[in-house]
Amino acid sequence: MRYLLDAMLGTLPTYLRLCGHDTVYALDRDVEADEAVLGLAAEEERTLVTRDGRLAARADDAVLLRERDTEPQLRELAAAGVELTPAPEPVHCGRCNGRLVRDDAADSDTRPAYVPDDADPVWRCLDCDQRFWKGSHWERMVATLADVRDTSGETATDG
Repeated sequence: MRYLLDAMLGTLPTYLRLCGHDTVYALDRDVEADEAVLGLAAEEERTLVTRDGRLAARADDAVLLRERDTEPQLRELAAAGVELTPAPEPVHCGRCNGRLVRDDAADSDTRPAYVPDDADPVWRCLDCDQRFWKGSHWERMVATLADVRDTSGETATDG
């Protein structure tokens, strides 16, 4: 799926990208005004995700969130049918949404100093050159998503 998250949802893009969703954050594109957000969503055929009810009502396709915090917002997305299972391998850059490729360089001199020596595999963003690996940050996000799916599943079946 292709999503556009408005300025109120700055933490969610990374989670959606981890799940393989092509996700644009409005402020990363210097878009904040309602008309510009709606135009970008229409132009790029993206589902708008917002906390603004009036904005959601004006969009061709939107998911309206009510919660302010990330985990409850993720539960709302799950309830709206958004798949929140992490991709086996990352596809989209967590920072900019660019495409990722495996960085198979065996020579540690080609990797930035922030990449641990034992990180393998490592992915590189073709747009911003950021490197990613499945470290503790990845594990925390995966655990959060698992908790959200478990909690959302219980809510759906108890209901």
